[in-house]
Amino acid sequence: MIDISKIEPREIIKGYKARFVHTENTTLAFWEVEKGAAIPIHSHMHEQTMQVIEGKFEFTVDGNTKVYEPGSMAVIPSNVPHGGVALTDCKLFDVFSPVREDYKI
Repeated sequence: MIDISKIEPREIIKGYKARFVHTENTTLAFWEVEKGAAIPIHSHMHEQTMQVIEGKFEFTVDGNTKVYEPGSMAVIPSNVPHGGVALTDCKLFDVFSPVREDYKI
């Protein structure tokens, strides 16, 4: 059993703190994002899903911008440009495949 609340959060970019769980093939990221915090448009080799758990998050995937709310999910294929900004304080859940080695402690 993994108790997520006991994992030390890490601030990856200003306003984006996450608790990470790594499996053999995936990285799970439990984010707490401050209102107004932005992640610039970027891309990576990892396939990613992003789900909003709490709050409102404006997210751009491959030039298409939408506001995501609880229950909304985005699927980001490998190497597709994406980025966003928290319109409110948010909790997000990301899954990356393969493992994000850069997010390991």
